[in-house]
Amino acid sequence: MRFAFDGVGVSARTGDTILAAILAAGLPCGTSEFDGAARAGFCLMGSCQDCTMWDERGRRLRGCMTEVTDGQRLRSRPYDDET
Repeated sequence: MRFAFDGVGVSARTGDTILAAILAAGLPCGTSEFDGAARAGFCLMGSCQDCTMWDERGRRLRGCMTEVTDGQRLRSRPYDDET
């Protein structure tokens, strides 16, 4: 399967979580709000929300708890975020 994360094509296997596929591709799941450093998720079990991302409809997802869907388009920041 393939999906896009922040405009980058990512490959995944059936059953992978979004975060697992992003990390396997060597990509960060976002950036720190404090210093802009790359983030890779923290708890990996849905508690910390460090892997929060948004789909093309603007829905907020937890990358570590959501399975990849072929053709998804995801972002590390909300669509209304101007930064």
